[in-house]
Amino acid sequence: MIQKERLQKDFDAMAQLTGLGEGINRLAFTDADWEGRQYIIDRMTDAGLDVEIDGFGNVIGYKVGTNPDLPIIMVGSHTDSVPNGGNYDGVAGVLSAIEVVRSIIDDGFEHEHTIAVVDFMCEESSRFGAATLGSKAMRGKLTVNDLHRLVDKQGISLYDALKNRKLHPDAIESMAYNRPVKAFIEMHIEQGKVLEHKQKQIGIVSGIAAPERFYVTIRGNADHSGATPMNLRHDALCGASKIILGIEEVTSMQEEPPVVGTVGIAEVVPGAMNVIPGSVKLGVDIRSISKVARDSVVFLIKELIDVIAEKRGLSYTIEPISKESPVSMHSSMTEEIKRAAKSLNIEYIIIPSGAGHDAMHWTEVAPTGMIFIPCRDGISHNTAEFAAIDDIVAGAEILENVIKNISLVSNTLD
Repeated sequence: MIQKERLQKDFDAMAQLTGLGEGINRLAFTDADWEGRQYIIDRMTDAGLDVEIDGFGNVIGYKVGTNPDLPIIMVGSHTDSVPNGGNYDGVAGVLSAIEVVRSIIDDGFEHEHTIAVVDFMCEESSRFGAATLGSKAMRGKLTVNDLHRLVDKQGISLYDALKNRKLHPDAIESMAYNRPVKAFIEMHIEQGKVLEHKQKQIGIVSGIAAPERFYVTIRGNADHSGATPMNLRHDALCGASKIILGIEEVTSMQEEPPVVGTVGIAEVVPGAMNVIPGSVKLGVDIRSISKVARDSVVFLIKELIDVIAEKRGLSYTIEPISKESPVSMHSSMTEEIKRAAKSLNIEYIIIPSGAGHDAMHWTEVAPTGMIFIPCRDGISHNTAEFAAIDDIVAGAEILENVIKNISLVSNTLD
């Protein structure tokens, strides 16, 4: 049986493991992230799981089934955070997965398939600009060049961050997870307002939108703010401002299927009040559940950048960061989650995910599903992020029901 008090204790403990600043600050591979990760390792060990660490730092805890040769059932999420984030994004999925295993042990339930609980490293893009990196490492989708290319604001590369944690970046291209996987399932807060608006306790995810991300660096002339007439200026920030508003306009025009666009980074150089901005670096995130719609919008945005730069006498470069593919959840897993919710008399709706998740990288390998729980006012990536413990318990109960059912050889997930 899922124990609310035991789960709440884990959330309270994780909330204390954070770096300086408001809210939760567990950026990937920082000391605070490593403390949170160690807490997860300790809880896995306490639950009797066999803990394995891969070369990227991903934590995998195994509850061995009665037939260890069968494909595993993988469940989990992440525990790193954005700056000034909350204590539920990702954490709810990892702690609930551990609690499910504890409950299975308490019940004396005999499962034939081994259950693997995973805490994926570096799911958030906040530090290195690319997301779900732990899952990508396990899927063999990262190269040594990627690790050198991805650099944080302090100039530390992902390669060096891994080295500093005594991990094995040089082996990244041979790090793919090779055990057969019967199914993958992830529980997560919704990070939106739909469940709360529709007054439903559970969302069953139909598909996951995926981002294309790139940097745009606009270059003009860093001239004196008093001595340069307006008609002789090449102000990179004014050009960047037009681009930012243009991205908002272009994405807003694509209504069905919807596309969303965000400029979350704007670095101005030299950044002095009496100097016309000479260059601006923008971080752009365009995403949709439709690859065709997203790619069409990205094409229009790049055309817009070219027009604005030419009109204002500016130059620019575009540096790709990542380009993910939207995915659909497997019907066999969505049906399993539906069945579990109905058996527990928990109301649900089918819902797409606008945010990317680790689950998206496992759809090519095995039937994959996701369970959403509400977060208050739809707020996430924010100090005000909150999920009610009763909703977390409901999600964990569904998660347990699904795992128990598919952990039997007789369930072939047809």
